[in-house]
Amino acid sequence: MFLKTTRSLVAAGALAAALFGAAAAHAADKVKVGINNVVSDVVFHLGVERGFFAEQGLEVELVTFDSGPKMIAPLGAGQIDVGAGASSAGLYNASARGIDIKVVADKGSTPVHYDYMPLLVRKDLVDSGKVKSIADLKGLKIGSVGPGAATNAKLAHILGKHGLTYKDVNHIYIGYPQQIAAFTTGAIDAAITTEPSATQAVNNGVAVRFVVDGYPNQQVAVLLYGGDFIAKRRDVAQRFMVAYVKAARIFNDATAGGRFDGKGAPEVIKTIMRTTGLKDAELFAKMIPNGINPDGAVDMPSLAADLKFFTENGYLERPAKVEDVVDASFATAAVKVLGPYKVAQN
Repeated sequence: MFLKTTRSLVAAGALAAALFGAAAAHAADKVKVGINNVVSDVVFHLGVERGFFAEQGLEVELVTFDSGPKMIAPLGAGQIDVGAGASSAGLYNASARGIDIKVVADKGSTPVHYDYMPLLVRKDLVDSGKVKSIADLKGLKIGSVGPGAATNAKLAHILGKHGLTYKDVNHIYIGYPQQIAAFTTGAIDAAITTEPSATQAVNNGVAVRFVVDGYPNQQVAVLLYGGDFIAKRRDVAQRFMVAYVKAARIFNDATAGGRFDGKGAPEVIKTIMRTTGLKDAELFAKMIPNGINPDGAVDMPSLAADLKFFTENGYLERPAKVEDVVDASFATAAVKVLGPYKVAQN
């Protein structure tokens, strides 16, 4: 009797162990993702809401940071796996300091009709005729989020096409939301401002969109992977990219033609409003969405052009190459899994 009972217990234990092992084998891989709760973060939220990450066997935790640069150190230390960054001097300087991070996909870019970062000029300056062309910006106060930002490279690009240099204007460092108030008080005369601040400034009657599509295809925001995520969890990182690209294609469907009026736009707008705190749904009728390449590809020529700007203006701590910070292999592999993007029909 004792032997039979013992055998039964052993069998039960073996079965429990087998079931536990099977469950463990299918347990979701956890991925920590740094976000800023900005409009372009909607791709992460879509991936979670629509089960794209779950399909890939992933459990994604979204960790909020109040700025992109604050994600860099945690990414390099493996405290988060994925984050959002920008085409900035800071990205190259972090790499030069040995912080192991890579640009792996597009997160926010400006293909034609998707210039979500237009050059705004104070409305009273335009109405009075003081500013009729880019040349009239010489000596004026231009708002910027900080030295070495992608918006500075864009400003230099626009000024250069009209015979001015980056040093021909006065730079006032101020955050995007605060730029609306700065236009109102006259603290700044112009700025390259991101959405939704750009549309809010125009709606408030304090600024006008002076230049749109002034730097087509600029790579502004990027998806970043930490070095440990790439080296130690490559399969997980690849599955994350498949889900990310799938969600990016949903966003592309919703923003076809550079407006929030494509297939599934109302649902995407609801997600953006819920996750960013935007309350005015009418903003989306005038807002220009950021571009996100439906294959996740980053724009290498614009990265190189911006790096040249950072170098020439002394923003880099040491010489750098675009290839130092980019790993396109994950996006390329994701497209092989998903197939080519097909534009959705409304």
